[in-house]
Amino acid sequence: MKNNNYAIIMAGGIGSRFWPYSKAERPKQFLDILGVGRSLIQLTYDRLLKFCPAEQILVITGDRYFDLVQEHLPEMNPDQILTEPYRRNTAPCVAYGAFKIHAQNPEAKIIVAPSDHLIVKEQEFIKTVESGFKAAEEDVLITLGIQPTRPETGYGYIEATEELHPEITGMFKVAQFREKPDLEKAKEYVAAGNFHWNSGMFIWSSKSILKSFERYQKEIFDLFQQGNDVYNTTEERSFIKKQYELCPDISVDYAILENAQNIYVLPCDIGWTDLGTWGSLHTKLEKDERDNAVVGQVELFDCDGTLVSNPTKQLVVAQGVENLIVVNTPDVLLLCHKNQEQNIKSIVKSLGEKETTKPFV
Repeated sequence: MKNNNYAIIMAGGIGSRFWPYSKAERPKQFLDILGVGRSLIQLTYDRLLKFCPAEQILVITGDRYFDLVQEHLPEMNPDQILTEPYRRNTAPCVAYGAFKIHAQNPEAKIIVAPSDHLIVKEQEFIKTVESGFKAAEEDVLITLGIQPTRPETGYGYIEATEELHPEITGMFKVAQFREKPDLEKAKEYVAAGNFHWNSGMFIWSSKSILKSFERYQKEIFDLFQQGNDVYNTTEERSFIKKQYELCPDISVDYAILENAQNIYVLPCDIGWTDLGTWGSLHTKLEKDERDNAVVGQVELFDCDGTLVSNPTKQLVVAQGVENLIVVNTPDVLLLCHKNQEQNIKSIVKSLGEKETTKPFV
């Protein structure tokens, strides 16, 4: 029987909050952030192979990162690496992938996954995705919701209703999506019991997501529908370059999920972390008795609550520091108090590494 499971890996970000290790020329998805010998995009690909055939996994990235994707995933056919000529957020990315996959297989079911997340409970993840693929046989859009373990202010939240999906145990209709809250609001969400962290991972059929684009984002739908005769041909690349420049810059959350009425959340406990910041990495690394975590050649003396990442061959030594983020690279040394790490992105912008909507190349 034909396997209808497909995957889209979104790998176009520059990871500015992981500066200076992550830079525009080599973003964090292409780095061994965890010190395990595999980059984040390689770990994501390995994970998706558990339920998708290799030839049915696509990577969508910027033009400038095509060679990097090939370097990290040499087993992938170049035709499976889709490149965006302009930064236009996740809605055009999802639409492009869905149109291309639908042209190959109108019965396709798709998981959309960022390239830079950490999932440590892989068996639970596989079970969750299998349930999602089963539910996606109907006209539903599914988001994976992470059961909160703390009042986190760095994630968006999904508010679930009490309405269960008739076929899938434990999958609830979504009431609404909530922006990243302040601490007091985050505490309210966790106490309520029906709020989940928005993982940024989605499951749906190609039919359902394209129907939703046609209804809620007709501009994007029309731009990509014009390519129905050129997807998976030699003309696809030139078509995409022309259409992408015309696309609005909008996330799939705003474009589709906050408008659609057939949205469900599938809560799960999969050991997930959005590795968006150095602080989030600190929560997942193994720590000593004084809450310190290190990657690379590091020696700590009388330190507390500190993260040191050192991908160089130098030895980094710290004495008597508390709650610091220390990142040592061959050309930049970052020292930042943990409660100030939200300023790293603005520092990057001031140093000229800002994200833009200009072409990647």
